[in-house]
Amino acid sequence: MAPHSLLDGHEDGPVGNGFSHNGSHAESNAQLSNGVSYTQSHLKRTAPESVHDLVCVGFGPASLAVAVALHDSIDRGNLSKTGDASPPKVLFLEKQPRFAWHAGMLLPGAKMQISFVKDMASLRDPTSQFTFLNYLHKNGRLVEFTNLNTFLPARVEYEDYLRWCASSFDDVVRYNTEVVSVSPDKVSESAGSVSTFTVTSKNVKTGALTSYKARNVLLAIGGQASIPKCLPSNHPRVIHSSQYSHLVPQILDKRDSPYRVAVVGAGQSAAEIFNNVQTLYPNSRTSLIMRSEFLKPSDDSPFVNSIFNPSFVDSLYQRSAESRHSLLEGARSTNYGVVRLELIERLYERMYDQRREIGSDERKWPHRILNATDVVGLDTKADQLRLTVRPLDPTKQDNYRSSENGLGNSADEVLDVDLVIAATGYQRQSHLTMMEDVADLLPKADESNGAPARGGFGSKFSESRIRDHALRVSRDYSVQFAPGKVSSGSGIWLQGCCEGTHGLSDTLLSVLATRSGEIVNSIFGERA
Repeated sequence: MAPHSLLDGHEDGPVGNGFSHNGSHAESNAQLSNGVSYTQSHLKRTAPESVHDLVCVGFGPASLAVAVALHDSIDRGNLSKTGDASPPKVLFLEKQPRFAWHAGMLLPGAKMQISFVKDMASLRDPTSQFTFLNYLHKNGRLVEFTNLNTFLPARVEYEDYLRWCASSFDDVVRYNTEVVSVSPDKVSESAGSVSTFTVTSKNVKTGALTSYKARNVLLAIGGQASIPKCLPSNHPRVIHSSQYSHLVPQILDKRDSPYRVAVVGAGQSAAEIFNNVQTLYPNSRTSLIMRSEFLKPSDDSPFVNSIFNPSFVDSLYQRSAESRHSLLEGARSTNYGVVRLELIERLYERMYDQRREIGSDERKWPHRILNATDVVGLDTKADQLRLTVRPLDPTKQDNYRSSENGLGNSADEVLDVDLVIAATGYQRQSHLTMMEDVADLLPKADESNGAPARGGFGSKFSESRIRDHALRVSRDYSVQFAPGKVSSGSGIWLQGCCEGTHGLSDTLLSVLATRSGEIVNSIFGERA
């Protein structure tokens, strides 16, 4: 699942923490602001000092799917009562001010890349009230959507669907709440094993700390924006693609100005931004800088696409680490560094038109694709940003570049730019820091189970470690603790950081409906 975007304080709609001052539901009349009714959740608000059955860290699509699975399980009567004759005590903690998914990349015309059937519920229970088709029905657009003759809705509509689902769970979500740590509670010698965890969070506006106790904790915190080391991570004119829609209109606020924009990356986000900047700013000059030789089309053919089937997780998990690594590397063209073919063809046509109209000297083109090129550095000392790029092929000595820039025999090229946008993906390691206090409950690391991790973290497919302890995940996404350390019925579950063991679908939307049902069953028993 692609991570939900960082809002960076941007608020384009109602903001709340999910709890009204009088203790009632934030929208007790069960209607959204546009008058469309939504399903009132069976999950109910729990007193903060209670011991929760489950605390979910993050409330993006992964946790939302768990909330939907819990509601559906209660709705079927399988999880309607616990020991104290009440629904499970569940709480979701989210650092954003409201629910948002890829809010910074909701570009005009952008389509989903997977079928709407892979929504929050359909593959697990197509009769759920939280399917995309029911969303269309409730909003009076089902017939009209059918006439579009597509399985790929607009990205902005799909985010609206997710918000529609999320609105049903306002009672059990605390927004503006950033979790800083998950710690095991102390146990007596007689108890022997940990049965509860303390989740410590920080109010993002006031900085106030709050603690919650839970028997089970689920971490679904998404990815953290990755900026290449050659670029400054805190410069106001160097931004990540996840911030694009929010920050670019503020930084480049004159539509007809001849802005110069460099986009770094070779995937779908990079190509979409490269294309969109040219539309937003018709007098702009843009550069798409990428290490790969070509823009490559994503492989969504039916046989290859089976890697995203829920059943494929079983097959992959049973393989050896080496076999998993080999398969996942071979399947990267389904998800990483690839672009939809229609967009590639559109960009190629634009490059061709420039060649026909302006000539073959690409230096004169307003829009360039610099392939097989690396970013060397960015000079921010002067008022003008100067981005230095270098061909990866050492034999690629462009004499015209050298003479143009006065660089002697160097193949480096200096681009004067007003903005740099890094469409360079995400890191998924924050859970390791968040779980630092849990390390002593984990088994000691065994070199034979994975390559030693550099700096304690390791590559995407190697075994994760916290200090000298191994962080291993079972098929049901639960953390494997050392024997006798954690009581039965308690544990920690991971979402969106298990790609090496559970496959490329782990960070995507593809298996959320099925996976959420598996996790609810794992935590609350087969009755769920």
